[in-house]
Amino acid sequence: MSGSTTFSRRGFIKGTAGAAVLAAGSSEIASATSTTATVSQSREATLTVSGKRVTVRTSTMEATLDSGRLTYLKNRQTGEEYLETDSTTRQTLELVYPHKEIAEVGESDLGEAVVRQISPLRAEVVYQSFKGDGVITISVCPETGDLLIEPSAYSSRPGVRACRWNVWGIKPGLKLVAPFFQGVKLPRSDHLIQNSFWEWPRSWEAGLAILQSESSGFWIHAQDNRYRYKALKVGGPGRPNSIGLDTEAYGPLDENLAAGGLTWRINVFQGDWKVPAADYRHWLWEAYSLAREEQRRKEWIQHIRMAISWCRGETQILDALAKRVAPEAVLIHFSHWRTDPYDENYPTYQASDRAKEFISKGRAMGFRIMPHFNSIDMDPTHPVYAKIRDFQYRRLETKDLWGWSWFGSGPKGVPESNAARLRYQGNKVMVKVHPGLSTWRSILGDSMQEAVQQLDLESAFIDVTLNTGNLHNCLVEGLTSTEGMNRLIHHVGDLGNGLVVGGEGLNEITFQGLSFAQVHLFRSWQSSIEGLERTGGCALNDFLFGKLCRAFGYSHLGGGNDSEILRSRIHREHDAIPTITIRSAEDIESPNPTIEKILKEAEA
Repeated sequence: MSGSTTFSRRGFIKGTAGAAVLAAGSSEIASATSTTATVSQSREATLTVSGKRVTVRTSTMEATLDSGRLTYLKNRQTGEEYLETDSTTRQTLELVYPHKEIAEVGESDLGEAVVRQISPLRAEVVYQSFKGDGVITISVCPETGDLLIEPSAYSSRPGVRACRWNVWGIKPGLKLVAPFFQGVKLPRSDHLIQNSFWEWPRSWEAGLAILQSESSGFWIHAQDNRYRYKALKVGGPGRPNSIGLDTEAYGPLDENLAAGGLTWRINVFQGDWKVPAADYRHWLWEAYSLAREEQRRKEWIQHIRMAISWCRGETQILDALAKRVAPEAVLIHFSHWRTDPYDENYPTYQASDRAKEFISKGRAMGFRIMPHFNSIDMDPTHPVYAKIRDFQYRRLETKDLWGWSWFGSGPKGVPESNAARLRYQGNKVMVKVHPGLSTWRSILGDSMQEAVQQLDLESAFIDVTLNTGNLHNCLVEGLTSTEGMNRLIHHVGDLGNGLVVGGEGLNEITFQGLSFAQVHLFRSWQSSIEGLERTGGCALNDFLFGKLCRAFGYSHLGGGNDSEILRSRIHREHDAIPTITIRSAEDIESPNPTIEKILKEAEA
């Protein structure tokens, strides 16, 4: 991996140098347009510049870029080509502003592009245009055969959110395999993903996208362990056969002029999506030293055969379950265990007498019980709020507080009135605290510690661990919320004699410290969307993360109607632990067909 790191660093340095040369004057640019170079390297890697065209040949593929736009991509093993001529006039490089505003950076609208070779396996495309300027560095990694693209762009106009590099003309037959909601494999024309936008890591759960035909394909990924925010744009009006790759600037955006500095890697493969996914998993393990995390995991985690979500804690459920399934094979998410109502008065965690009885009995029988805590949500009426109120999440573009409350029949945001925020405890007002703040991690750990010791817990569930991303107040103590969440999860895991930690959502950052993750179905949190049946059959996230973190189901998994039966099936097709949601012991004693099937399989 040291070779690929060197290429990326050189690309950034030389890309910056290219921008400086551009500023020196147009005469130097004009002289550069006439250069032509052809250089061969070992391991079958060549990069040729001729006019505005860059031609790349590696041991795996052949590619052509015209003025920075990828126009040709061929698999040398299979002979398959993955791009076709695209009639769009949109530019390959764009500046992205808030509210989805796009400014093109390229040769249209009084623009010009200069392409030049700056080393044997590196070239750069330098743009001057009416709405902004930019550089795309193009290079080759001879060790892997990867094509490396590092886009950057800037403008004198403040408010830049991201720079986007587009890949146009992807052949319609290529399906998108991507880590959305634990993995999808869908035609890009499917309305579930067409014209969609996915932010890392909350919804784009790992930084890769795979385009697959029947027996081969190509993939794009970022080897980034610096918590750089990125996003994937799938299609859109006038661009059905495209994907866009965003490199975001950290918030606040108000005075920001530029974005870039992240390298996208492209390569081809033969076989199905598991081939590139295995390569990406290998990189993850090396980048984050995850072999050590494997050694920390408890052996019993892999022996769990069924789960219960949102268990309210009736001891009769334990007796009914024990007649059917070995208790040590059952994971129980215990949601209503505190003296406070659910989702109120966090971070106070005091167990009710009923919960103490349930946990004590269940642990003695061998059940694996995870009481429900919360990672970053807190009640603003809690005394702790005064200490941390300056570090609440604020959304990147709108700057309003990111949180929730419940008024009437549905969820609502957080009051921006300081007075109102303290007035509606019964409406479950919750604000989110930036986990990069050491004081918050200390407060949470201290609040949990009493319950951990009193109940002799071996495991705990911490909610909303998926809720990290780019923020208006992005960096706290030099940490993004995503890196802060990673630290928070590990902090909780080290409490007492060590806890097995479960959380909400599963992505390439949270899985590093979690052993279990309660996952969501495709845009179907509380009710199922139309087309949910098409999202199963691709267990991408389990393939990537399952050695460390096992997924289980979220809600409406009682098997009582067609929607619940479908939800159960899709979770199973993602290789999640078979999960049920029940009302009482009667659902175990007199099970419907869905619950009976899960019980029988867990008995085995």
